[in-house]
Amino acid sequence: MSTPTTTTAAPDVARSGVRRRPSPTAVAPWILVTPFLLLFLFTFVLPILMALGQSFTLVEREGLFGEEGVTSTFAWFENYRLALADGQFIASIGRMLLFGVVQVPIMITLATVLALLLESASARWPGFFRAAYFMPYGVPGVLATILWSFLYVPGLSPIVDTAHAWFGLEIDFLGAGTVLWSIANIVTWTYTGYNMLIIIAQLKAIPPELYEAARVDGAGPARLAFSIQLPLIRPALVLTTVFSIIGTLQLFAEPQLLAQVAPAIDSQYTPNLSAYTTAFAYNDYTVAAAQAVLIALVAFVLSFAFLRLTNRTSR
Repeated sequence: MSTPTTTTAAPDVARSGVRRRPSPTAVAPWILVTPFLLLFLFTFVLPILMALGQSFTLVEREGLFGEEGVTSTFAWFENYRLALADGQFIASIGRMLLFGVVQVPIMITLATVLALLLESASARWPGFFRAAYFMPYGVPGVLATILWSFLYVPGLSPIVDTAHAWFGLEIDFLGAGTVLWSIANIVTWTYTGYNMLIIIAQLKAIPPELYEAARVDGAGPARLAFSIQLPLIRPALVLTTVFSIIGTLQLFAEPQLLAQVAPAIDSQYTPNLSAYTTAFAYNDYTVAAAQAVLIALVAFVLSFAFLRLTNRTSR
């Protein structure tokens, strides 16, 4: 009796010896995105890492201008201690927190109201008014500040001169107690239209069937706004608020230019202006780097806290 023999299949030499090449469809996206990744790396990630590294570095210069040598050592948190010991820098952060608490809600409310009005069924020439409200955002911040300064400076401002001549009122837009809100007025004028367009884009994504069903149930414009539009544009409101919180701590051009006509604005009026002064007026780049990291940290904490709060309230 013969025993059955079993045969084993030979390995596929061609399949095991040749490495498969990636398909063009898998490689093409990486080729297309590589320029952006490189630009993002060298213009965003790398500067952040360099600033973070400098914030932990202590630079010692020998000689008046460092001509006898420059040595760098690891400073641990010494630069952060010096930054936090600067009372003017801490005051500038507190000033911007007050600025944001007042200015951001006003701006977001105005942007929301304008968006709802322009997207209402009774709105006339909505395209024209959208462009008109958005136009201030197209004006550079430097020019916007110069334009508004003509309305703030006594002797040039028709508002100040008219109030004094006709009503006997002394209006000082650039005083110590008012200049912060004069800056807030410029920022609100500039960015309300920008935030309005973001909200309008969210409004246009609402299905028309929801409006039709609500009108069948007898809902008026106010009921549509509060029951359908405002709840559904919540992501846009959160996004614009977070952007505004971050932008509040980044104020720089407006106070720097108004400082030429407003003695109440010093060289450390805002956090960014304080870091700029520390770096380029005092040549203390490591402490300025620590200040920049602290500004970014405060912006992150405020944005994160706001997102957590909105997520909790939505539940």
